[in-house]
Amino acid sequence: MNQTGLNNIALTIYIGIGVMLVLIISFLIAVLMSQRRKWKMLGEMQKLKEEQQNQLIEGAVRSEEGERHRISELLHDEVGALLSSSRIYLVEMKTDQLSQDDQQDHAKVKELLDESIKKVRSISHNLHSTILKEFGLNEAIRHFMKTVTGGSTFTSMVDLDEEYQLSNSETDLAVYRIIQELVNNLIKHAHPVQIKIQSALGKNKLKITIYHNGDGLSQERFEELRFKHDGLGLKNIQNRIILLRGAILFEVKNPGDNYIYLTIPLQL
Repeated sequence: MNQTGLNNIALTIYIGIGVMLVLIISFLIAVLMSQRRKWKMLGEMQKLKEEQQNQLIEGAVRSEEGERHRISELLHDEVGALLSSSRIYLVEMKTDQLSQDDQQDHAKVKELLDESIKKVRSISHNLHSTILKEFGLNEAIRHFMKTVTGGSTFTSMVDLDEEYQLSNSETDLAVYRIIQELVNNLIKHAHPVQIKIQSALGKNKLKITIYHNGDGLSQERFEELRFKHDGLGLKNIQNRIILLRGAILFEVKNPGDNYIYLTIPLQL
């Protein structure tokens, strides 16, 4: 075979290799584009799923808040009114003809009735968050801690950043409910001697630290408990954190040296 024939064969081979490379490259580009479309679709589906989940959570939270307000009004308008009326009749009773034992019983009933009226009023206020709406988050936290500390076996300290003012009523309500739930859980399960709440306003963020010296809860344990049936309080906390697009972190530094960190983004 002459040189021209060899050159033609070589050219044919080169062209064939070039065509194969073009086909391979085209195939790879098609695969990459397909994968990109797939990941984009999965991302959009995940985003839609998260939006739907957030809508469900928001609906549940709003429903819970509405139920709190309804119960608060029932306690204040009906139960509170009945107790107050009962107290009036009790006070107007003539006790001078009663025996000493009956007079003591009468005084005890009046004392218990006064305490019941006080408890109903306190529960109603906590459910309705009137102080929060009128005076803001800081004052609502102070009032709540003062209420739960009264007559209890632990002490509390509240050191809140006064630079923080009302940012958003729904945000403040969610933060307040989170703190209520956390503190009530601590009282019920951790049995602390001291609880301290601090807040610091940063750049578009409110950071809240809750310290206690009771039985600590780690982040891993929190993640585990909030999915259990009896961990409804922790699930409610997590739901509100999700809606706020915030973060919560539990840390046990040492036995009796425990911290809960809340980070809440703000729209100031």
